[in-house]
Amino acid sequence: MARIGIGGHGGNRGRRGRKIGFRQQNARLRPQKYKQGIEPQPNRIKNMLEHILNGGPLMVPLMACSLISLAVVYDRWMAFRANRKIDTRALRSSVMADLRNNDISGAIRKCESARGPIASVLLAGLRSYKQLKERDESTETMRMVVAQVMEDYEAQAMGVVNKRLDVLTTVGTAAPLLGMTGTVTGMIVSFSGLADAGSVSGSGGAVAAGIAEALMTTAVGLIIALSAVIPQSVFNRWSDEIELEIEESTTSLVEFILTHH
Repeated sequence: MARIGIGGHGGNRGRRGRKIGFRQQNARLRPQKYKQGIEPQPNRIKNMLEHILNGGPLMVPLMACSLISLAVVYDRWMAFRANRKIDTRALRSSVMADLRNNDISGAIRKCESARGPIASVLLAGLRSYKQLKERDESTETMRMVVAQVMEDYEAQAMGVVNKRLDVLTTVGTAAPLLGMTGTVTGMIVSFSGLADAGSVSGSGGAVAAGIAEALMTTAVGLIIALSAVIPQSVFNRWSDEIELEIEESTTSLVEFILTHH
């Protein structure tokens, strides 16, 4: 019985020892798991930055081109988006209805309350038309002067519409050239290292890695160029639509002057 008692106590001690050992092992593993959970995010950022910087010093102007392009695209997108929300055809119809009712002041007020390049050009023409009519000028004089005023103001309005689009043209042209320049300089460095080594078999891997890093600038330059050229194409199409509507508004006002005087 005594032996059985001693054996039982020994078994309990063994189980307690194993539990303590498991607890200590878990305590050692927990900090490692916690560290594994927080380390990947900085590592990913670090690897991404290293991957970009491996392209060489020309990656700096390429990144600058990318940031400038994104800023211009956002600015022009918001401007065109706000302009496309305006019902310019309804505004033009309402203005012409006021003119037919001989309410030039009402038409001017509607253009003043509206926003956008079309309303601004119409407003310039209406103000000129009102002044000429008050001076009792001839129909031909009013037609020529109003048409010239609206044409001059159209150039200013379209300058505001197309503001900064030339930046996208510059980025779309410069980014691929910067990328190819970085590739050429990187390959020069790689082959210079090969020439200094004097053996292809011993340094072929290093040369291939150098060429791969050099080609990165070309890839980045092409991506940046595409991100600038594609939005610019869309913005140019929207700009052409605005210019066409301005010309239609000018024609409508000039025809009204010819037919009602």
